[in-house]
Amino acid sequence: MASRYCSNCNRCLTKPSYTKTQWSKGEGVSRCRSCVHGGNVNSIVDPSQTARRNNAHAASFTHHALENPFAQGSFRWVAMGTYTGGDRQGEQCVCKWFKTGGVMEAHFYDSDLAASNEAIRLISKWNGKRLVDRMVKVNLPEVWTFSPESMWAGRKVLQEPYIENYQKFNSNTGWADESIPWARVMQALSHFSFHISNGEILLCDLQGGVYNDGVVLTDPVVMSKNRSFGPTDLGSQGISSFFANHVCNEFCRSDWQRPRDQRQYYRRTAGTTMEHVPTRASRPYMTAHMGGIREY
Repeated sequence: MASRYCSNCNRCLTKPSYTKTQWSKGEGVSRCRSCVHGGNVNSIVDPSQTARRNNAHAASFTHHALENPFAQGSFRWVAMGTYTGGDRQGEQCVCKWFKTGGVMEAHFYDSDLAASNEAIRLISKWNGKRLVDRMVKVNLPEVWTFSPESMWAGRKVLQEPYIENYQKFNSNTGWADESIPWARVMQALSHFSFHISNGEILLCDLQGGVYNDGVVLTDPVVMSKNRSFGPTDLGSQGISSFFANHVCNEFCRSDWQRPRDQRQYYRRTAGTTMEHVPTRASRPYMTAHMGGIREY
């Protein structure tokens, strides 16, 4: 594949790393996508700008939608409904629940909420670097409860806004779709999270929707050395598996850290890999807005 040096950052990059306009300018003049989009600017982004919230207090789901989920992940079902109260009234929303059965205690979702909040913290730092000219946001779910009149009365689910144009960018075992620029941005974001956390954390399993003003992610996986983010946190060996496959692209930086151990420990797969690892006893330390859900 054709390649050339970016006139700004002096990295040798392949043709997809440049826009058509920049590539047409020729060797010694063209700049890569990252440099064109202001990749060396630093600013402070408040995490509230990165978090995409429910901004609602009630929603409704049909019995058919709950019995026939429109989507699923490796270990959760997803049903679509409508917000019926709050700023998002009338907009589409989703609720998610474990495939293993109904959950009546909010603390079972602690690791999901902790991962989302950690992702928002890391991505706010990414947004502040302005490595691309669009924002990356994360759906921040809340634990909501089905109303007493529902057949699911008392059951708790994760509630969040609906995401359009859904696609998966990478997994927690090293798989990645790098066929389009946004997918390569997500790979760089994963690498950045490891660097900015000084090698303690890797943000991955990135999935969501591409919009005109950026990307909205959901269900991110956070992998850490002490495996403190639930069963999808594959620890140091998961981090090594990511880097065993990661080839830096135009959105990465040459001075970003990589782990010493870059061996493949997990089978590379597009799905989310989960392990049941021993953790300290769960407790309801995460406080979340408890919205009401009605079934009809």
